[in-house]
Amino acid sequence: MYVCSCFGITEKQVKEHADAGACTPRQIASACKAGTDCGGCVRAIQAMLGRGACPRRELLDQKRMPGAAGETATGAGSGPGAEPGTAPGTGPGIAPGIQLPDAA
Repeated sequence: MYVCSCFGITEKQVKEHADAGACTPRQIASACKAGTDCGGCVRAIQAMLGRGACPRRELLDQKRMPGAAGETATGAGSGPGAEPGTAPGTGPGIAPGIQLPDAA
């Protein structure tokens, strides 16, 4: 059955991407574009992903906890809009290793 009519993405394809490590609708969208046009399928994708165990999600939760791996809530990269423990110039939605130019 189709989940995303805009791009012809099926439930099976979403499940395959989830099995490959996509834990959020945004990660599914990055993998196959589902949810990036009209957005009508995003809730269906959320329901398919559920709140089950996701290795990446567990790692993110560990990073966000104060004191995890020597980090604190006011660690490097803190400031307006920064996530605790993130490097300067990075944040949610930015791939690891990608650095944004500093605003002058």
